Amino acid sequence: MDTANGLTPLCKLVDHYDGLLCDIWGVLHNGVAAFGDAVDALCRVRASGRFVILITNAPRLSKDVYPQLARFGVPRAAFDTILTSGDVTGILVASQPDAPLFHFGPARDRSVLEGLTNPIVAMKDAKICLLTGPLDDDIETVDVYHPCLVQMRDNAVTMICANPDLLVRSGPRMVICAGSIAQRYAQLGGTVIYAGKPQAEIYDEALKKAAALAGKEIPKPRLLAVGDGMPTDIKGAADNGFDAYFVAGGIHAEAFPDMNLAANVTKAGETLKSQFAGLKLVGICDHLRWG
Repeated sequence: MDTANGLTPLCKLVDHYDGLLCDIWGVLHNGVAAFGDAVDALCRVRASGRFVILITNAPRLSKDVYPQLARFGVPRAAFDTILTSGDVTGILVASQPDAPLFHFGPARDRSVLEGLTNPIVAMKDAKICLLTGPLDDDIETVDVYHPCLVQMRDNAVTMICANPDLLVRSGPRMVICAGSIAQRYAQLGGTVIYAGKPQAEIYDEALKKAAALAGKEIPKPRLLAVGDGMPTDIKGAADNGFDAYFVAGGIHAEAFPDMNLAANVTKAGETLKSQFAGLKLVGICDHLRWG
């Protein structure tokens, strides 16, 4: 049941599902602080006997996201477990355990290297580039990386992108993510393998976590994918057979203004369905909230 303006509150959807696959950045926090209404909504979902798996394109291991969420003000009562693209990246790299590897990203993401047996080498000697993000958070364009991307392409380096996101909102700023660098590398003719949403591997791991939480296998129709990213969360839901709940006020807020107007909500739904074949869109909200 939608409200008069066409938005669908989470409380009207949860009875149809055993659990949520919920995005983090843009849905639960803005990179600086948690959204109180979103925290309350997830706490209510869990209080209703359902589970919440936070599924994110963070390019680091999930164990590092727990303390980050605590700093932002997200309590443990809001979720059961976390799955990151960094977790999936480790699985992908482990399939090539002897390949020399170069880590392209900030030092804070180095946990993604934990447990890997690959030799860590300089860029010129690498066969795999494990990309987690720009080297500096103040970098606003991938142009500065053009020379090294050309060098890696010429050396036939395979890039494994641990964060397919192109951009993310950090407080009032929009900053580039690893996905923007990987996109440029692919445009230059380099080989890119993506971990995280919208790829199937991260959803396969999410299903395993759901089964562990429930003590049984959970069919895809019993899981609701919640997110604000069209090329990641929404495409991921469409491509992998999950119902989708779109948070319009996140990364694409400028593209979907005035969501209190029913006509705009209808237009947003039509836009999403036209872009993603097979999308099962069950609702749209401006920001994640319970009612």
